[in-house]
Amino acid sequence: MNGIFITLEGPDGSGKSTIMKLIIDYFNNKNIDFIATREPGGTEIGEKIRNIILDEKNKNMAAETEALLYAASRGQHIEEKILPALKMGKVVLCERFVLSSLAYQGVGRNLGIEKVKMINDFAIKGVSPDLTLFFHVDPVVTLDRKTEKEGGDRLEKEGSKFHKEVYEGYMKLLSLYPENIEIIDASKSIEEVFHQSIYHIEKILKKREE
Repeated sequence: MNGIFITLEGPDGSGKSTIMKLIIDYFNNKNIDFIATREPGGTEIGEKIRNIILDEKNKNMAAETEALLYAASRGQHIEEKILPALKMGKVVLCERFVLSSLAYQGVGRNLGIEKVKMINDFAIKGVSPDLTLFFHVDPVVTLDRKTEKEGGDRLEKEGSKFHKEVYEGYMKLLSLYPENIEIIDASKSIEEVFHQSIYHIEKILKKREE
């Protein structure tokens, strides 16, 4: 039996990490065979790349370098962790995937969606999410809240203009690549956002059992 690949996407501060924890609890309670992971990172090599990408000291990093580092981390992630888990029939729950690179580097960094998609297509070996939950919320409000509370990493500190462009990029991508994407209203309460998310997850889990 093939596994199910579920990704969580959305602007910084949209609540992905919070809902991810609740979904993990839900899977544990339901005895679902799963792994939970994140991008960039997910593997020892990937986490080292993540540290380079998000390190505030790397302010002179070229946009192309940033995009290639994300793709490199993703390639390792697919090879070492995601693909083996899917082949074992597990559910793979991942915070961020290719959609983030297309929005942040393709649009936000102005590298072009097609160019960023090309390097990621090379990295992911044809693996794509069976379900993407996109957490839809005004990124400026949530980002301000997050950076005030936690300080923020290199990308989170890029400023509202950059994050507005990323958000607009996401909106464009949702129309370009709508397949398997479900939009979650992340402006609602945590409980409501969680219930929206579980509704779509349960649908795909039931579909696999048919």
